Amino acid sequence: MGYFVPNIFLFSVYLIGSLVYLGNAEPVEDKNALLEFVQKLPPFKPLNWNVNSSICTSWNGVTCSEDRSQIIAIRLPGFGFNGRIPANTISKIKGLQKLSLRSNNIIGPLPDFAVWKNLSVVNLSNNRFIGEIPLSLSNLSHLTYLNLANNALSGEVPDINLPLLKQLNLSNNNLQGVVPVSLQRFPKSAFIGNNVSIGTLSPVTLPCSKHCSKSEKHGRISGTVMLGIIVVGSFLCLAAFIVFIFVLCSKKKDGDVFVGKLEKGGKMSPEKVVSRNQDANNKLFFFEGCNYAFDLEDLLRASAEVLGKGTFGAAYKAVLEDATTVVVKRLKEVAVGKKDFEQHMDIVGSLKHENVVELKAYYYSKDEKLVVYDYFSQGSISALLHGMRHTFDLVFPFKLLLKLLLILNCLKS
Repeated sequence: MGYFVPNIFLFSVYLIGSLVYLGNAEPVEDKNALLEFVQKLPPFKPLNWNVNSSICTSWNGVTCSEDRSQIIAIRLPGFGFNGRIPANTISKIKGLQKLSLRSNNIIGPLPDFAVWKNLSVVNLSNNRFIGEIPLSLSNLSHLTYLNLANNALSGEVPDINLPLLKQLNLSNNNLQGVVPVSLQRFPKSAFIGNNVSIGTLSPVTLPCSKHCSKSEKHGRISGTVMLGIIVVGSFLCLAAFIVFIFVLCSKKKDGDVFVGKLEKGGKMSPEKVVSRNQDANNKLFFFEGCNYAFDLEDLLRASAEVLGKGTFGAAYKAVLEDATTVVVKRLKEVAVGKKDFEQHMDIVGSLKHENVVELKAYYYSKDEKLVVYDYFSQGSISALLHGMRHTFDLVFPFKLLLKLLLILNCLKS
């Protein structure tokens, strides 16, 4: 018996030590790969990456898996990376699922996507990538979003048959040839700005021979008619445009410009949210410890869904292009100066409690004030407290007791 007790003690110490280790575990190899990446390709905009800080809780633009065993998302838009992606850096992060390096100044060929088997989101738009689109993209069976727009990519559009791919943008490159059948389900805007054609026949201009003389004459005769059609059409378009501007201005005066009629998957244009004459220095401010790396442009382009309305404005569920989901609350009825607003945001952002959703970021301008929170899919507090009001509840006393206990817990906190 005396021998058995020390064994139990040693096992307990080992178990506690293992749990502590697992709680503090981080993907060390992935962390070193990212540190080497920014060392060889330093950004113009400073990052809060530090070798002594936690990569999973402190580093901007980095998201880890729930068990902190690997990095699953890198979002670094507009940080001013200038040069080629260094070899053997981010390619070492095997568990990567989302990669966004858009709006930088990255040059050279695209990375080899074969090393990332689990990629679902890729956004490398608005850089200076050259060369052909690699066929290794066809191995990304989980890919749902691909944006390579506004680069200098050349060659033909590869035949990447990805059934899960929902959004594609290859516009404004130097691509040529015919769009493969597997990609013809996407709109023409996905390929605009390239020398490509949709279908098997490319647009060809044939030289006119002698037998075309009659058709040329007929073309000259019909030119007057065509001119009349163009003039009338231009007038109608101008009238329609004036009516559209008038209706839009009246809606801006009377309605909530941030709500509108949000269609499924629709986009929130920046003009509807932020005034065109806004201060250029106004931007999203992220609190320390927040690992989001999107900007105001990303937020305003997100698809929106109204969650509810309160005293100070409406709340929206915003899904960004890289599938990041946040809650944006528009403070419509708040008239306060920038300094006072920032002081209040600092107070709210400093609140840390297990029952209070932390404020992650805010935006201030003269016309608009936005606050950003994490999105939780478990429903609202109202639904948990009140349930379905249209049904008769036979266990009302028990639910009332739970509500009182919840309220008492909040008051004690």
